[in-house]
Amino acid sequence: MVVGLGNPGVPYQKTRHNLGWMVLEHAAHRWGIALAPHGQALQGQGVAGDCSVLLALPLIWMNQTGEVVLSLLHERNRTSSDLILVYDDLDLPLGALKIKTRGGPGGHNGLRSVLSQLDTENFCRLKIGIGRPHDNEDLSHYVLSPFSPDEGEQVDAVLPRVVDALECVMSEGIPAAMNRFHAPPPLSDIDEP
Repeated sequence: MVVGLGNPGVPYQKTRHNLGWMVLEHAAHRWGIALAPHGQALQGQGVAGDCSVLLALPLIWMNQTGEVVLSLLHERNRTSSDLILVYDDLDLPLGALKIKTRGGPGGHNGLRSVLSQLDTENFCRLKIGIGRPHDNEDLSHYVLSPFSPDEGEQVDAVLPRVVDALECVMSEGIPAAMNRFHAPPPLSDIDEP
């Protein structure tokens, strides 16, 4: 079960905090999975490579995401070890990936909600960097603002790599994905002169 974190509604669609949603929308497109409202999430089930996968985008505010994740796990008779959570990270440069299996929320309210509801750290997280704001910009304003045109191009270029990382986690396991995808994307892949 892969869950992308974000906020519902058109004003939030292309904001930094909705990068998890953007990844899952890209994955759904690549894997031919239709996402449709079901309960408190957009959901779709299909196959990625040789793995069966459920994609879910919670339709409630980021800081309440844990309720939906817990409900989905119960509905599907799954445990936290079946979960891959995809979300944005301020502490990584734009487009950099990091895969983790444990750790605290690091200031991310969506992750904090999931950790609180599941009462465990035992799940995979795929974090995508959004970088930190410049000039002391307020963090909440920064994460809820859209990417600049240049940043948007970089994000569009890195989305396929993030979906590749998801496929690797599911088919080859977390250690293999960590070894292959932890490094920042090569500049030639995202930022050609």
